[in-house]
Amino acid sequence: MLHEIYDRILGGGDITEDEAFYLTRIKGTEILNLVSAANRVTRHFRGDRLEICSIVNAKSGNCSEDCSFCAQSSRYKTGAKIYPMAAPREILDQALAMERRGAKRFSLVTSGRGISDRDLEAVLITLDLLKRNTGLHLCASLGIIDENKALLLKQAGLTMYHHNLEAAPSFFSRICSTHTYEDRVSTILAARKAGIGVCSGGIIGLGESPLQRVELAFEIRRLGVESIPINFLSPIRGTPLEDSNSPLPLICLQTLAIFRMIHPKSVIRLCGGRKDGLRELQALAFMAGADGVMIGDYLTTQGEELNKDFRIFADLGLEIAT
Repeated sequence: MLHEIYDRILGGGDITEDEAFYLTRIKGTEILNLVSAANRVTRHFRGDRLEICSIVNAKSGNCSEDCSFCAQSSRYKTGAKIYPMAAPREILDQALAMERRGAKRFSLVTSGRGISDRDLEAVLITLDLLKRNTGLHLCASLGIIDENKALLLKQAGLTMYHHNLEAAPSFFSRICSTHTYEDRVSTILAARKAGIGVCSGGIIGLGESPLQRVELAFEIRRLGVESIPINFLSPIRGTPLEDSNSPLPLICLQTLAIFRMIHPKSVIRLCGGRKDGLRELQALAFMAGADGVMIGDYLTTQGEELNKDFRIFADLGLEIAT
């Protein structure tokens, strides 16, 4: 069946949900056959290009929401830093540093359910500063927004809005009760209506089943998302998921490969938790379907060493996309 699925995808067809469920039942080292098939799909549709992005935690902590995985929720005692909106010049310095290290996209991320008018004004000023002083593609992740705010961001030079679905519709209520899955979808639709690209994925290892990971992937396909960040849970002390286990490396690779088969033409972006989730198999992630990666530190956790990342990219012969 794997060969049949692979041939159909290369011919321009789609994998069905039942076929994707079948791929979740592959076990052990047989997963490497799936990785190989996903690699061929990636090279056929995406070539050897690798999209590199980076983020800045522009406003941290004190979030009103109860997302069970998040260190920045005010409901949990995690020791995460709490600070207001960073100054535009401070963010510019970080953007320039990451641009020098090879990032092509740069995203401003703020904590909270949504963004206040005051903080939005600061973001708009910052975007203008970044647009005038860097060559970066500009992105933002500011929580739940409406179309009016999305239009302001578009006018300021934003090219992509990031807003993860986090988990499948059937699982979402188990990880958050302070807003709905539909709230997240509405934000994605608002960004799209404003003419902004959408970056939306999820976190693997929240307690969802393999079938619910497939459900998430098909929901993303239904929404027409062009950039899909895949994160692997890094359990954070003080959150309800602190005693959870990160997915095993082979499961991480299997998940990436299944997402690639479902999304042959999209950017699949390897993001948070990759060090702990993939461990010594990080290089294989770029053969399992990932053709994008976030470098540097994440919101509240430390990222991979940059020299190690770029050594992997070079060893694999990947071309950094501009």
